[in-house]
Amino acid sequence: MPEARIELDYRTPLELLVAVILSAQCTDKRVNLVTPALFQRFPDARAYAGAQPQDVEPYIQTCGLYRAKAKNIVLAAQALVREHGAEVPHSRQALEQLPGVGRKTAGVVCIHLGGDTAFPVDTHVKRLANRLGFTRHAHPDKVELDLQALLPSERWMMGHQLLVWHGRRTCFARAPACERCTVAGLCPKRGVAKAKPEGASRART
Repeated sequence: MPEARIELDYRTPLELLVAVILSAQCTDKRVNLVTPALFQRFPDARAYAGAQPQDVEPYIQTCGLYRAKAKNIVLAAQALVREHGAEVPHSRQALEQLPGVGRKTAGVVCIHLGGDTAFPVDTHVKRLANRLGFTRHAHPDKVELDLQALLPSERWMMGHQLLVWHGRRTCFARAPACERCTVAGLCPKRGVAKAKPEGASRART
């Protein structure tokens, strides 16, 4: 079994929460490049809560949607200080009440903090779940329910990590590397376009 694990660098629950917020529409590699300076400047929830979004923006401007993310990080930190004693809750419901934290983000934070069980559905999990025939749904909430029904709850975290790992390294969105996929013989390849015969001419664009 591959060593499938979260690829975001973090040391504290707050660093995990901020990193996952930043990872939306951004690679983990890019997030890991910007977070060391960010975490040094804002070491705890109170530091973020006392800042303005404009104070955070310079540290994360190479991440997508950085203005919205900076605003949400500050607002989320203010909510943590106001409602949770400046600590990150381990409850998915409580996390989802924070600005900028949706169901997927809350789920990822929970499973890595030992909080509520979850099978977070990001773009990779959704894509692979459909290709492998685990679900026929498009909505992440319905995909998550289908995946949860396949495994006992103690395996949801690993299931999530394995699908993300495989999606990033083999089962790509546009051109999945089926020839090196370890489950190619079992995969129905739903939604995968058939490869053109070798030597076939490409259409001009």
